[in-house]
Amino acid sequence: MLRALLRTRGAVKLVRRVSVAGDHAIQRSLIFSSRSISSVGDIWQKRRIHSSRNYNGKIVTFNLPDVGEAIMTVVVKEWLVKPNDTVAMGDPICEVQSDKSAATIYCPHDGVIKELMYEVDDIAKKDEPLVTIEISGEEEEQSSSSSIQESAVPTSKKEVESLSSPPAKSGSGKVLATPTVRRIAAENNIDLFLIKGTGDGGRILKEDILKYIDSKTAAPAVKSSVSLPAPPPAMPLDRVEPIKGFKMIMVQTMTASGQIPQFGYCDEVLMDEVMQLRNEIKDLVKDKDIKITFMPFLIKALSMALKDYPILNAHVDPECRSITYRADHNIGMAVDTPQGLVVPNVKCVQNRSLIDIAVELHRLQELSIKGSLAPADIMGGTFSVSNIGAVGGTYARPLILPPEVCIGAFGKIQAVPKFNDKGDVVKSHVMYVSWSADHRVIEGAEVANFSNLWRKYLENPTSLLAHMV
Repeated sequence: MLRALLRTRGAVKLVRRVSVAGDHAIQRSLIFSSRSISSVGDIWQKRRIHSSRNYNGKIVTFNLPDVGEAIMTVVVKEWLVKPNDTVAMGDPICEVQSDKSAATIYCPHDGVIKELMYEVDDIAKKDEPLVTIEISGEEEEQSSSSSIQESAVPTSKKEVESLSSPPAKSGSGKVLATPTVRRIAAENNIDLFLIKGTGDGGRILKEDILKYIDSKTAAPAVKSSVSLPAPPPAMPLDRVEPIKGFKMIMVQTMTASGQIPQFGYCDEVLMDEVMQLRNEIKDLVKDKDIKITFMPFLIKALSMALKDYPILNAHVDPECRSITYRADHNIGMAVDTPQGLVVPNVKCVQNRSLIDIAVELHRLQELSIKGSLAPADIMGGTFSVSNIGAVGGTYARPLILPPEVCIGAFGKIQAVPKFNDKGDVVKSHVMYVSWSADHRVIEGAEVANFSNLWRKYLENPTSLLAHMV
């Protein structure tokens, strides 16, 4: 093989002659302009630049995916990207919060973020644009414009879970933490192995790392030996703040509930027999660290009564044109937390024992206070209750949580004088209950009969136990 490099006035001519058996030869020439490329090294630099990935492709809209059953709006708590950021499929985009749970939204494409449709603390709606993404030229060639648009919105439960749940942990020594926690740790040069996570499975939450930072930066108080006169009291001033976050979601939910004509019914229950049974069960499980309150009895009795009145365990569509009778009794309990009111539910109460219900209630209450409830703990509720007696209330007017059709509020248990069967005045323990039902589909007599049956199970807990066998 013979290579010759011939220089001419306006170009560099590279000639390669290849000897072939016989009397003929093949000559190939490559001509490059000497004005644009001065060396072979420039040629490779040019090729390298030309082969880099090109994002001058189609701009697609990524809509907010479904983050859970019946959740139509969420609050954008934090953006993890900004315009012109390059992202890959599966990268976290933002963190959102509903009135039921928190979730991280993940990117469905490789590309460049072009526009964020919401500010922090704005209300984002399901199936409406969240961000726009300029996808790569390669990805545009591999998918038609219609399929690109469809991929912006998950169409299956599996796709929803992949976008609204963080990726699975790999390896046994990796710290469980959200992207926000890792960013805060990097900005403050904090080793996450030093922080004890309070989330599910030991996951480090945002509150955990902020508390850790506060504990390291808090300065010890210095006692002053000189007592200074107290400053004059400040004059109170009016304060105006926007309604957003959990409060805005509560506004929307309660506004929808206010459009429903609701029938109210109140009654009282003698709790003496239940109190005695509770004390007996507490003695049986005192070595198992199980907290037995009155709530498991109240919820189990509800499930037993719902078997005879399934209409109270139903859902109605927003236009009230159809009723869905729910097979499972997923009874939710309102929990007051620092983040706001949440209503996790105990699944399949009809199949659980009193102790099973007690254990599950304790788990849900602990996660609610920590703000670590999973979407599965919130979704699928069929009947809700509120324990206003925990704060000293007796009667209430609870509001239905659509699409449910009934809700109950339990007052505090108090000792009152009552006449017994012999006409004697005795000390009795009474609990007051308040019901609200959707009067469009439930008659007042149905609520009263349901309440009477529920009260019967509580005042005669032996019958409750008998039906559980």
